[in-house]
Amino acid sequence: MRKKKMRALVSVLFGVVLVLSGCGGGAKNIAIGPPASETNNVSKLILKAYEIEDDDYKAFLEGFGDAADGVQDGNIDVSIGILGLPAASIESLQASVGDVKMLGLSDDAIKYIEENSGYKRLTIPKETYDFLTEDIETVTAYAILLGNTDTIDEELGYELAKSMIENADENTHAQAKQMTLENALRGAEGLLIHPGAKRYYEEQGLTVENEVANLTANAKDRKKEFILGTGSQGGTYYPLGGEMANLWNKNINGMNVTNTETGASVENLSSIRDGQMDLGMSVHVPAQQALKGDADFKGNEVKNAAFIGHIYPEVVQIVTREKSEINNLEELK
Repeated sequence: MRKKKMRALVSVLFGVVLVLSGCGGGAKNIAIGPPASETNNVSKLILKAYEIEDDDYKAFLEGFGDAADGVQDGNIDVSIGILGLPAASIESLQASVGDVKMLGLSDDAIKYIEENSGYKRLTIPKETYDFLTEDIETVTAYAILLGNTDTIDEELGYELAKSMIENADENTHAQAKQMTLENALRGAEGLLIHPGAKRYYEEQGLTVENEVANLTANAKDRKKEFILGTGSQGGTYYPLGGEMANLWNKNINGMNVTNTETGASVENLSSIRDGQMDLGMSVHVPAQQALKGDADFKGNEVKNAAFIGHIYPEVVQIVTREKSEINNLEELK
């Protein structure tokens, strides 16, 4: 009698294992970025370009730092990030595991992404990382700084833009070299520009064609404590934003900026709209959507965020490991 019960229990457990195995279906774990982030938005766009449905994979809503840890531990198969070149977090991952693989995008996928967003094709040269054996085709946008028109007055906007350009050589982050006068208006297309920033750039000989934002902020009522929204600690925004804040605090009298870890672009834009943030780092694509009231901002447009300056090119970088045996995104379907 005991043996019959044991056989029956084993049979039931074996059936459960089969069911669970069938449910897995070989689906991969993919880190697509935190909710309310541009990484999350572009990840979904990329997967849609490959006709990869929600039930084809398990989504991990991680910032790139935590996602890289998951790739290192083997708990995440593929991580999608929007990062500067080269990305310190990817270099660190390679130093830890020694078998990082970067996945490129197909021509058809790039065409789909370009037609459905503000991202454009970019080639990552193989010399960018020591583990690359060939150039990688991907897409890029621009990281920009936006100011709250209710708290950043004209003179302060002028000083912020000036400091970004003229004190960039004091910023030790690798992406600070992108904050040049030549690059200053990258990502400004279709956005309102802060009048203070416009004045600075025109004084430097640049032609600014953007519509100028209306300010409610004035120098007389300027506060002393300001909040800068960045991104996750494992990404580029947080450490770079920290250095930018330190330089502003050093070079702009009476100003104290605290950089805050956030879900990045979408959260920063929403926080500026709601009066909870004074400055925010963002990819230029969601900033355009925020002004128009599109995508994540449908019915909740952001009218009080003004362009202050370009920070660096934002490059989509998709990593896995050699041990995953994933060679391209088509294999995830």
